[in-house]
Amino acid sequence: MTGIVSLMGDNLALGEVGLALAGLASLLCFLCGAATSAILINWGRRLRLRSHYALPLVLEAILLVGFGLLGSNLERHRLLTVPATIGLLCFVMGLQNAMVTKISRAEIRTTHVTGIVTDIGIELGKLCYMNLRREHHDQLVKADRRKLSLLASLLCSFFAGGLFGAIGFKLIGFVATIPLALGLLMLAIVPLADDIARQHRAQ
Repeated sequence: MTGIVSLMGDNLALGEVGLALAGLASLLCFLCGAATSAILINWGRRLRLRSHYALPLVLEAILLVGFGLLGSNLERHRLLTVPATIGLLCFVMGLQNAMVTKISRAEIRTTHVTGIVTDIGIELGKLCYMNLRREHHDQLVKADRRKLSLLASLLCSFFAGGLFGAIGFKLIGFVATIPLALGLLMLAIVPLADDIARQHRAQ
């Protein structure tokens, strides 16, 4: 979204109104995805569902399957499918980013690396900082090694996802997203099954 907003300003300055509007549409799709995730999670919480975080995962999996099937038509119907595909991906990113943000209480965002690298730098700075002996205990600067490890694993996972995604696309095309969608469904199925079983017991 950072790049899209920057490009919107650039395109407006160059008089490319159509490209600026396309960027705005992508931004709105991301926003709608984030809002949808919040609605699903809050609705699940109101019903006291154990699967309230699984609901956006299921929707994300369904949309990824749709992307895998839609992508195969890109070359034949570029005028229609390219904007729809971009909007779909932006929606999915907003959906996922909002879900992880709510799970982590706004400490982690998974769809961009800038914040992750910034936080890694902060923790590394704390790790290298030399505390003076005369400083009180509450003034000591300490690195959060657990957070640093988590951030490093997120950065590596982001890179690995990009690498394997590119390899999968190169080898089998858009259908490479379908195994990912099945993986998401596997993550979501346990809490969903718990809620369904609890509903049956209540009846």
